[in-house]
Formats: sequence, C-alpha cells, structure tokens
Amino acid sequence: MNDTAADGALDAYLHESNAWDQDRLAALRLSVRRAWQAAAAAGACALSASIALVLLLPLKSTDPFVIRVDNRTGVVDVVPIYTGHLQAAQSVTRYFLTHYVTVCERFDLATAESDYEECGAFHTAHRNQVWAALWSRTNPLSPLNLHRDGSEVSVQIESVSFIQRVSGIADLAQVRYLKVEQSTDGQPQRVSHWIATIQYAYAAASQDPEVRRWNPLGFKIVDFVAEPEVVQDAAAGLPATLRSGAAPSPAAVKGVQTP
Repeated sequence: MNDTAADGALDAYLHESNAWDQDRLAALRLSVRRAWQAAAAAGACALSASIALVLLLPLKSTDPFVIRVDNRTGVVDVVPIYTGHLQAAQSVTRYFLTHYVTVCERFDLATAESDYEECGAFHTAHRNQVWAALWSRTNPLSPLNLHRDGSEVSVQIESVSFIQRVSGIADLAQVRYLKVEQSTDGQPQRVSHWIATIQYAYAAASQDPEVRRWNPLGFKIVDFVAEPEVVQDAAAGLPATLRSGAAPSPAAVKGVQTP
C-alpha cells in the first residue's frame, strides 16, 4: 500500500470518528435540553398547584359538630348548630326574659359580681352603658348603696306577655314580677309588684366563651324599663305597692282612693 492510499484511509477514519463524536455531542445536548424542559414543566405544575392551594385556603374551615344518640332507639343524628339567624321559638324567648329579670333584678352581695357580669352578657352596647351607670358607686340608687346594710332582694316571676307592634314586628314583652326584700334587722319581708317593659332582639352569638356560657343564642336586651305596678289588695283595700312599704310611683299615688 502506497503512502497516498494510507493517507486516504486515515482521513476517512478520522472523518468517521469526528462524525461519531459530533453525534454523541448532539445526543447529549438534546438530552440536557429535554431534561430542562421536563424540569420547567414540573416547576410550572408545582407553582400552579401552590397557587390553587392558596386560593382555596379561605374556603377551607373546620366546623365542630355534636352527634346525638337516642338512648331508646339508638338512632344517631347530628345536633344542628344555631348561627343566630334563625327565628327562636317563643318558649325560648320566654325563658331568656324570665332568666334575665330574675338575675338582674335581684340582689345578693355574695353573687352580685357574678350577676352583674351575667346580665352584661345579654346587653347591647348602649344598654351596657346604662347598666354600668346604674351600678356605679357614685349613683345613690345603685344596688350597692341601697343594700349596703346587707339586705337581699329576690325575684318571683308572675307572667310574661308578648306585644306585637302595629308594623307586625314582635320585639316587645312585659314581665310582671314580685320583689321580695329581706332586711337584716329582723323586720318582715317587704313585697312589691313590678312590671318591666322589655325590647329584645337576637343577634349572632358571641365568640367569647365566657359570654356564650351565659348567652349561647345571642339574645339581646335592647331596652328595659321597670316600674312599680299598682295591684289592688282586697283584704287591705290599698294597692300592694303602698301596703308593702315600697316607694310608689306618682301613678300609684294617684290611683289610691281616699275616704
């Protein structure tokens, strides 16, 4: 084999080797490019999933519920949660009115602080201001001043009547009750008749656990006006507010028949 043929064979070999290296390099570049494309697609999917999760977070909430089992039949049901937007039955409203008047019109020094806070759980903001002013030590008519001698006042509910406005709204009630005052000097009990006109409403239940413990349904006292009631006593022939020694209102004095 002459030198020319050997050089031609060598050039062909080197050309094939160079072509093989170029093919390997092209394949490597293609593999890297596809890997980056796959990584970019995966990153885009992960970013899209993260954005979707963030957008869905406000829609996710945990709602506790109570399961009730009937002792006789074994039937299982879920106790509905009151949200404060349903119309409460009149019996429920009657209970709240009775409870409120019983707690907020009585006075016992041992439970005065607890009663004060419990009554506040039923008040609107305006009613709470009136309530705080009533119990202030600077108010001469504050229960803390009237009963500083240790006397106690208990309440007995006589009746609850609901009043419907001309517009059809039913948010008024009248509660008739007795106040029984027991002094510490051994004097007989003093009994007086009272009537309270109450404007009430239902609102969303408070998120404060302490308030919900007393008022779980959001019952609110909007306005409260209590006045002595004239009740004619057949035995004595005098209104019970005067016979019991309670301070009468001008209307009560005007209603007394004088000989």
